[in-house]
Amino acid sequence: MNTEERAVCIPGPAGDMLGIVSLPTPGTPVQRTAVVVVVGGAQYRVGSHRQFVLLARFLAAAGYPVLRFDLPGMGDSPGAFTGFEETTPHLGAAIDALQTACPNADNVVLWGLCDGASASLLYVQATADPRVAGLALLNPWVRSEAGLAKAHVKHYYRQRLQEVAFWHKLLRGGVGWSALRSLFAHLARMRGSQGTPQAFQHRMAEGWHRFAGPVLLLLSERDLTAQEFSEYADAESAWTGWRQKAALTPQCLAGADHTCSTASAREAVEQSTLQWLHQADVHRPTGTATSGRQAHGAPNKKGDSRRLSEPTGRA
Repeated sequence: MNTEERAVCIPGPAGDMLGIVSLPTPGTPVQRTAVVVVVGGAQYRVGSHRQFVLLARFLAAAGYPVLRFDLPGMGDSPGAFTGFEETTPHLGAAIDALQTACPNADNVVLWGLCDGASASLLYVQATADPRVAGLALLNPWVRSEAGLAKAHVKHYYRQRLQEVAFWHKLLRGGVGWSALRSLFAHLARMRGSQGTPQAFQHRMAEGWHRFAGPVLLLLSERDLTAQEFSEYADAESAWTGWRQKAALTPQCLAGADHTCSTASAREAVEQSTLQWLHQADVHRPTGTATSGRQAHGAPNKKGDSRRLSEPTGRA
Protein backbone atom coordinates (compact mmCIF):
# COMPACT_ATOMS: atom_id res chain seq x y z
CA MET A 1 0.00 0.00 0.00
CA ASN A 2 1.09 3.56 -0.66
CA THR A 3 1.40 4.82 2.91
CA GLU A 4 3.94 6.26 5.29
CA GLU A 5 3.95 5.64 9.03
CA ARG A 6 5.37 7.71 11.84
CA ALA A 7 5.50 7.26 15.58
CA VAL A 8 4.04 10.05 17.68
CA CYS A 9 4.31 10.77 21.37
CA ILE A 10 0.91 11.75 22.78
CA PRO A 11 1.09 13.73 26.04
CA GLY A 12 -1.75 12.47 28.16
CA PRO A 13 -3.13 13.10 31.66
CA ALA A 14 -1.61 9.86 32.93
CA GLY A 15 1.66 10.07 31.00
CA ASP A 16 2.83 9.94 27.42
CA MET A 17 1.13 7.49 25.07
CA LEU A 18 2.59 5.91 21.94
CA GLY A 19 0.77 6.30 18.67
CA ILE A 20 1.31 5.46 15.02
CA VAL A 21 0.08 7.83 12.31
CA SER A 22 -0.52 6.31 8.88
CA LEU A 23 -0.22 8.92 6.13
CA PRO A 24 -0.76 8.98 2.37
CA THR A 25 2.44 8.92 0.38
CA PRO A 26 3.58 12.11 -1.40
CA GLY A 27 1.43 12.79 -4.44
CA THR A 28 -1.68 11.15 -3.02
CA PRO A 29 -4.68 13.49 -2.60
CA VAL A 30 -5.11 14.12 1.13
CA GLN A 31 -8.49 14.42 2.79
CA ARG A 32 -9.22 17.04 5.41
CA THR A 33 -10.83 14.41 7.61
CA ALA A 34 -8.57 12.14 9.64
CA VAL A 35 -9.44 9.02 11.62
CA VAL A 36 -8.62 8.07 15.20
CA VAL A 37 -8.87 4.34 15.88
CA VAL A 38 -10.20 3.95 19.42
CA VAL A 39 -8.78 0.72 20.80
CA GLY A 40 -11.02 -1.18 23.18
CA GLY A 41 -10.72 -4.06 25.60
CA ALA A 42 -7.42 -5.70 26.41
CA GLN A 43 -5.91 -4.68 23.08
CA TYR A 44 -3.20 -2.38 21.84
CA ARG A 45 -2.77 -0.39 18.65
CA VAL A 46 -2.30 -3.40 16.32
CA GLY A 47 -5.69 -4.97 17.08
CA SER A 48 -6.79 -8.58 16.83
CA HIS A 49 -5.19 -10.30 13.83
CA ARG A 50 -3.62 -6.92 12.90
CA GLN A 51 -7.06 -5.50 12.20
CA PHE A 52 -6.24 -1.89 13.12
CA VAL A 53 -2.93 -1.90 11.23
CA LEU A 54 -4.58 -3.08 8.05
CA LEU A 55 -7.52 -0.68 8.39
CA ALA A 56 -5.22 2.28 8.99
CA ARG A 57 -3.06 1.51 5.97
CA PHE A 58 -6.10 0.91 3.76
CA LEU A 59 -7.65 4.26 4.64
CA ALA A 60 -4.34 6.11 4.43
CA ALA A 61 -3.78 4.73 0.94
CA ALA A 62 -7.13 6.33 0.03
CA GLY A 63 -5.99 9.69 1.41
CA TYR A 64 -7.23 9.61 5.02
CA PRO A 65 -4.60 10.07 7.75
CA VAL A 66 -5.18 7.58 10.58
CA LEU A 67 -3.93 7.49 14.17
CA ARG A 68 -3.99 4.35 16.29
CA PHE A 69 -2.50 4.48 19.74
CA ASP A 70 -1.96 2.62 23.00
CA LEU A 71 -4.00 3.72 25.97
CA PRO A 72 -2.14 3.95 29.31
CA GLY A 73 -1.14 0.52 30.57
CA MET A 74 -1.58 -1.13 27.17
CA GLY A 75 1.00 -1.94 24.52
CA ASP A 76 3.92 0.48 24.76
CA SER A 77 2.19 3.17 26.82
CA PRO A 78 3.12 3.23 30.51
CA GLY A 79 0.67 3.66 33.36
CA ALA A 80 -2.40 1.83 34.58
CA PHE A 81 -5.32 0.97 32.33
CA THR A 82 -8.49 2.44 33.79
CA GLY A 83 -11.10 1.01 31.43
CA PHE A 84 -13.09 2.40 28.54
CA GLU A 85 -15.36 4.54 30.70
CA GLU A 86 -12.38 6.73 31.65
CA THR A 87 -10.80 7.25 28.23
CA THR A 88 -12.28 10.67 27.40
CA PRO A 89 -9.17 12.74 28.31
CA HIS A 90 -6.96 10.28 26.44
CA LEU A 91 -9.09 10.53 23.30
CA GLY A 92 -8.92 14.31 23.47
CA ALA A 93 -5.13 14.14 23.69
CA ALA A 94 -5.04 11.74 20.74
CA ILE A 95 -7.09 14.12 18.58
CA ASP A 96 -4.72 16.95 19.55
CA ALA A 97 -1.72 14.84 18.53
CA LEU A 98 -3.28 13.82 15.23
CA GLN A 99 -4.04 17.40 14.28
CA THR A 100 -0.49 18.42 15.22
CA ALA A 101 0.87 15.69 12.95
CA CYS A 102 -1.67 16.54 10.23
CA PRO A 103 -2.38 20.28 10.52
CA ASN A 104 -4.67 20.26 7.46
CA ALA A 105 -7.04 17.76 9.11
CA ASP A 106 -9.95 19.94 10.12
CA ASN A 107 -12.28 17.09 11.01
CA VAL A 108 -11.82 13.82 12.85
CA VAL A 109 -13.74 10.58 12.76
CA LEU A 110 -13.64 8.26 15.77
CA TRP A 111 -13.56 4.62 14.67
CA GLY A 112 -14.06 2.10 17.47
CA LEU A 113 -14.66 -1.61 17.99
CA CYS A 114 -16.55 -3.02 20.99
CA ASP A 115 -15.93 -0.84 24.04
CA GLY A 116 -13.80 1.38 21.79
CA ALA A 117 -17.10 2.20 20.04
CA SER A 118 -18.69 2.77 23.43
CA ALA A 119 -15.82 5.04 24.45
CA SER A 120 -16.36 7.07 21.28
CA LEU A 121 -19.98 7.74 22.21
CA LEU A 122 -18.96 8.56 25.78
CA TYR A 123 -16.41 11.04 24.41
CA VAL A 124 -18.90 13.00 22.30
CA GLN A 125 -21.40 12.90 25.18
CA ALA A 126 -18.88 14.33 27.62
CA THR A 127 -17.18 16.91 25.37
CA ALA A 128 -19.35 17.78 22.35
CA ASP A 129 -15.97 18.22 20.65
CA PRO A 130 -16.65 20.13 17.40
CA ARG A 131 -13.64 18.51 15.76
CA VAL A 132 -15.42 15.14 15.72
CA ALA A 133 -17.23 15.06 12.40
CA GLY A 134 -18.32 11.42 12.37
CA LEU A 135 -18.46 8.16 14.30
CA ALA A 136 -17.78 4.68 12.93
CA LEU A 137 -18.94 2.10 15.47
CA LEU A 138 -18.35 -1.65 15.14
CA ASN A 139 -20.25 -3.90 17.57
CA PRO A 140 -20.67 -1.39 20.43
CA TRP A 141 -20.47 -2.77 23.96
CA VAL A 142 -23.51 -2.25 26.20
CA ARG A 143 -23.24 -5.41 28.25
CA SER A 144 -25.06 -5.75 31.53
CA GLU A 145 -26.09 -8.89 33.39
CA ALA A 146 -29.70 -8.49 32.27
CA GLY A 147 -28.76 -7.65 28.69
CA LEU A 148 -26.48 -10.65 28.36
CA ALA A 149 -29.16 -12.93 29.81
CA LYS A 150 -31.74 -11.59 27.37
CA ALA A 151 -29.42 -12.09 24.40
CA HIS A 152 -28.69 -15.67 25.48
CA VAL A 153 -32.39 -16.44 25.84
CA LYS A 154 -33.35 -14.99 22.48
CA HIS A 155 -30.41 -16.00 20.32
CA TYR A 156 -29.30 -19.29 21.89
CA TYR A 157 -31.98 -20.94 24.00
CA ARG A 158 -34.83 -20.19 21.60
CA GLN A 159 -32.94 -22.04 18.90
CA ARG A 160 -32.07 -24.91 21.26
CA LEU A 161 -35.72 -25.38 22.25
CA GLN A 162 -36.60 -25.78 18.57
CA GLU A 163 -34.09 -28.59 18.05
CA VAL A 164 -35.40 -32.16 18.09
CA ALA A 165 -32.04 -33.40 19.42
CA PHE A 166 -32.42 -31.21 22.51
CA TRP A 167 -35.76 -32.80 23.46
CA HIS A 168 -34.37 -36.29 22.84
CA LYS A 169 -31.55 -35.55 25.28
CA LEU A 170 -34.02 -34.11 27.77
CA LEU A 171 -36.28 -37.17 27.68
CA ARG A 172 -33.27 -39.46 28.12
CA GLY A 173 -32.14 -37.49 31.16
CA GLY A 174 -29.09 -36.15 29.35
CA VAL A 175 -27.65 -32.67 29.15
CA GLY A 176 -31.03 -31.17 28.33
CA TRP A 177 -31.85 -30.72 32.00
CA SER A 178 -28.65 -28.78 32.49
CA ALA A 179 -29.60 -26.52 29.58
CA LEU A 180 -33.04 -25.92 31.08
CA ARG A 181 -31.56 -25.00 34.44
CA SER A 182 -29.25 -22.54 32.69
CA LEU A 183 -32.23 -21.08 30.81
CA PHE A 184 -34.15 -20.57 34.06
CA ALA A 185 -31.10 -18.90 35.60
CA HIS A 186 -30.88 -16.46 32.70
CA LEU A 187 -34.58 -15.67 32.99
CA ALA A 188 -34.12 -14.97 36.71
CA ARG A 189 -31.22 -12.59 35.98
CA MET A 190 -33.38 -10.77 33.44
CA ARG A 191 -36.15 -10.28 36.02
CA GLY A 192 -33.80 -9.42 38.87
CA SER A 193 -32.01 -6.70 36.93
CA GLN A 194 -35.09 -4.88 35.68
CA GLY A 195 -34.99 -1.23 36.64
CA THR A 196 -31.29 -1.29 37.55
CA PRO A 197 -29.65 1.86 36.16
CA GLN A 198 -26.84 1.28 33.68
CA ALA A 199 -24.89 4.52 33.86
CA PHE A 200 -22.48 4.13 30.97
CA GLN A 201 -25.13 2.76 28.61
CA HIS A 202 -27.35 5.76 29.34
CA ARG A 203 -24.46 8.15 28.73
CA MET A 204 -23.85 6.35 25.45
CA ALA A 205 -27.49 6.95 24.55
CA GLU A 206 -27.09 10.65 25.30
CA GLY A 207 -24.05 10.78 23.04
CA TRP A 208 -25.95 8.89 20.33
CA HIS A 209 -28.89 11.30 20.36
CA ARG A 210 -26.86 14.51 20.77
CA PHE A 211 -24.28 13.81 18.10
CA ALA A 212 -25.46 15.51 14.91
CA GLY A 213 -22.84 14.15 12.52
CA PRO A 214 -22.96 11.02 10.39
CA VAL A 215 -22.73 7.66 12.15
CA LEU A 216 -21.69 4.35 10.59
CA LEU A 217 -23.00 1.42 12.63
CA LEU A 218 -21.52 -1.96 11.71
CA LEU A 219 -23.01 -5.02 13.40
CA SER A 220 -21.57 -8.49 12.88
CA GLU A 221 -24.12 -11.18 12.13
CA ARG A 222 -22.40 -13.83 14.26
CA ASP A 223 -21.59 -11.70 17.31
CA LEU A 224 -23.40 -11.79 20.64
CA THR A 225 -22.14 -8.30 21.50
CA ALA A 226 -23.80 -6.91 18.36
CA GLN A 227 -27.02 -8.74 19.18
CA GLU A 228 -26.92 -7.39 22.72
CA PHE A 229 -26.57 -3.84 21.42
CA SER A 230 -29.66 -4.09 19.23
CA GLU A 231 -31.68 -5.83 21.94
CA TYR A 232 -30.66 -3.32 24.60
CA ALA A 233 -31.21 -0.22 22.46
CA ASP A 234 -34.62 -1.46 21.30
CA ALA A 235 -35.77 -2.10 24.86
CA GLU A 236 -34.39 0.89 26.79
CA SER A 237 -36.29 4.17 26.92
CA ALA A 238 -33.03 6.15 26.83
CA TRP A 239 -32.42 4.77 23.33
CA THR A 240 -35.94 5.38 22.00
CA GLY A 241 -35.83 6.19 18.29
CA TRP A 242 -32.20 5.22 17.88
CA ARG A 243 -32.85 3.47 14.56
CA GLN A 244 -34.39 6.65 13.13
CA LYS A 245 -31.34 8.78 13.87
CA ALA A 246 -30.60 11.24 11.10
CA ALA A 247 -27.42 10.53 9.13
CA LEU A 248 -27.25 6.94 10.44
CA THR A 249 -25.80 4.33 8.10
CA PRO A 250 -26.47 0.86 9.55
CA GLN A 251 -24.95 -2.24 8.05
CA CYS A 252 -25.06 -5.93 8.95
CA LEU A 253 -21.81 -7.77 8.24
CA ALA A 254 -22.99 -11.13 6.95
CA GLY A 255 -21.20 -14.09 8.53
CA ALA A 256 -18.80 -11.88 10.51
CA ASP A 257 -17.72 -12.52 14.09
CA HIS A 258 -16.91 -9.95 16.76
CA THR A 259 -13.53 -8.85 15.43
CA CYS A 260 -14.27 -9.65 11.76
CA SER A 261 -11.45 -12.16 11.84
CA THR A 262 -11.83 -13.58 8.33
CA ALA A 263 -10.29 -11.82 5.34
CA SER A 264 -13.69 -11.31 3.73
CA ALA A 265 -15.20 -9.75 6.88
CA ARG A 266 -12.17 -7.51 7.40
CA GLU A 267 -12.32 -6.33 3.80
CA ALA A 268 -16.05 -5.66 4.15
CA VAL A 269 -15.34 -3.41 7.15
CA GLU A 270 -12.60 -1.57 5.26
CA GLN A 271 -14.72 -1.03 2.16
CA SER A 272 -17.78 0.00 4.17
CA THR A 273 -15.76 2.51 6.16
CA LEU A 274 -14.16 4.02 3.07
CA GLN A 275 -17.43 4.23 1.17
CA TRP A 276 -19.08 5.89 4.16
CA LEU A 277 -16.24 8.41 4.47
CA HIS A 278 -16.66 9.31 0.82
CA GLN A 279 -20.44 9.59 0.91
CA ALA A 280 -21.29 10.87 4.40
CA ASP A 281 -19.95 14.41 3.97
CA VAL A 282 -17.10 13.92 6.42
CA HIS A 283 -14.29 14.65 3.98
CA ARG A 284 -12.99 17.41 1.74
CA PRO A 285 -10.01 16.99 -0.62
CA THR A 286 -7.13 19.40 -0.13
CA GLY A 287 -4.27 19.24 -2.60
CA THR A 288 -1.68 16.49 -2.42
CA ALA A 289 0.71 15.22 0.19
CA THR A 290 4.30 16.40 0.12
CA SER A 291 7.20 14.90 1.92
CA GLY A 292 8.85 16.33 4.99
CA ARG A 293 7.96 18.49 7.91
CA GLN A 294 5.68 20.88 6.05
CA ALA A 295 3.17 18.19 5.10
CA HIS A 296 3.03 16.29 8.37
CA GLY A 297 3.57 19.00 10.96
CA ALA A 298 6.53 19.75 13.15
CA PRO A 299 8.08 16.84 15.03
CA ASN A 300 7.03 16.55 18.63
CA LYS A 301 9.56 17.56 21.22
CA LYS A 302 10.17 13.91 22.05
CA GLY A 303 11.14 12.91 18.53
CA ASP A 304 7.85 11.50 17.37
CA SER A 305 8.68 12.02 13.69
CA ARG A 306 10.51 8.69 13.41
CA ARG A 307 9.57 6.94 10.19
CA LEU A 308 8.38 3.38 10.75
CA SER A 309 8.05 0.83 7.99
CA GLU A 310 6.16 -1.84 10.02
CA PRO A 311 6.03 -4.28 7.11
CA THR A 312 5.75 -7.50 9.07
CA GLY A 313 6.35 -7.17 12.79
CA ARG A 314 4.56 -5.55 15.66
CA ALA A 315 3.14 -2.19 14.64
